[in-house]
Amino acid sequence: MAAQKPSIPSGTRDFGPVQMIKRNYIFDTIRGEFRKFGYLPLETPSMEKLSTLLGKYGEEGDKLLFRILNSGDFLAKVPEDKLAERDSMSVSPIICEKGLRYDLTVPFARYVVQHRNEIVFPFKRYQIQPVWRADRPQKGRYREFYQCDVDVVGSKSLLYEVELIQIVESVFKKLGINVTLKINNRKILYGISEAIGHTDKMTDITVAIDKLEKIGFDKVAEELLSKGIDADGIRTLKPILELSGDNRVKIGILSEILSVSKTGMDGIKEVLSILDYVDSIGVDLDIELDLSLARGLNYYTGAIFEVKAKDFAIGSICGGGRYDDLTGIFGMPDTSGVGISFGADRIYDVMEGLELFPDVSKLSTKILFLNFDPASERESLKALRSLRNKGIPSEIYPDQAKIKKQMDYANKRNIPYVGMIGEDEIKAGMITVKNMENGMQTCIPAEEIVNYNFE
Repeated sequence: MAAQKPSIPSGTRDFGPVQMIKRNYIFDTIRGEFRKFGYLPLETPSMEKLSTLLGKYGEEGDKLLFRILNSGDFLAKVPEDKLAERDSMSVSPIICEKGLRYDLTVPFARYVVQHRNEIVFPFKRYQIQPVWRADRPQKGRYREFYQCDVDVVGSKSLLYEVELIQIVESVFKKLGINVTLKINNRKILYGISEAIGHTDKMTDITVAIDKLEKIGFDKVAEELLSKGIDADGIRTLKPILELSGDNRVKIGILSEILSVSKTGMDGIKEVLSILDYVDSIGVDLDIELDLSLARGLNYYTGAIFEVKAKDFAIGSICGGGRYDDLTGIFGMPDTSGVGISFGADRIYDVMEGLELFPDVSKLSTKILFLNFDPASERESLKALRSLRNKGIPSEIYPDQAKIKKQMDYANKRNIPYVGMIGEDEIKAGMITVKNMENGMQTCIPAEEIVNYNFE
């Protein structure tokens, strides 16, 4: 039997050491900014009950859920007539009770309700874990990817929307990515659907216009017509979505159009309030009111956000919004929340494409000690212990191999310095340090190795 060629599922990736160093740089940066704003860490299981996940992401989201087959003889409980229908969607609820999480927000809402008596509200948490979607893999879109979420639940205060905007500002400033934060409000979108006479089609309208940037208005119009939106409504919608000018100009025009909708005017007031806060504290971030922004997830009820990189062509790298009703699904009504999710994988692609990562050699092993003989080993191990106690990543070559082989290893690993403790160094109590980039060698007292500048 021929050996099986190893491979991984489409839409997933392996990450080698160099990639992981860069990914951890992103995670550590984001985590550090979350902590500055008082958010606490949380983790939830990779799998949830399907009943927890279904119905929270809209019809299209439900189709993208990865379902997990029940253990054992999962077909035994399926009635014969169901099997005969050969309809996987009707059989799925019987043979699959669990699914991989689609995002981190719904599991967070489940956690809040399940642990409500242990939580102090407002509850601020961050969560950095993988999620799974049965999507068609393409550039910037994966079936398994990490999200870095930050949410607060238990308050309707718009101060938290402003706080999330500041987190976006600080994270991307630290990472060196120039971004635009797009903002809208689901109440404004409801007002628009009311203004065009189709409040009953609110979900269809938001799902369609959320695709505007990808497919263009003509295709959006086709989709709206197929959902029962009449031509007059679509004609009214087009100039709204094409509004230009600065945010205040857009709001002025929109206020006239949405004067027929109390809900729409409430959304405008919320956006204005957020912009006023942001202006007063001097947030250094390009913020754009984008009326085509809909965030096609059903649980959003207020402000919605999306972040785009200015200098790199890719989808949104961060997004989120206000959700007033999510915990109500789990039996805990009237508990509002707001959050935003940083897409670590897309952020990685942006930073890689724009060469924004620090030199990997500065984030990994600083010095490799060569292994000459048993005496050299012992002295090198003493030096290594001192360096590691100081927090300096350092190694020793495991075998007394030829020096060229050991040097080649250091070069291939991009280790910037090599330490040498030969017979002469042992007698003198010294260590010779070689800079692998320029070839310069420095001889220093052994006890001074912990103070050596490895930059």
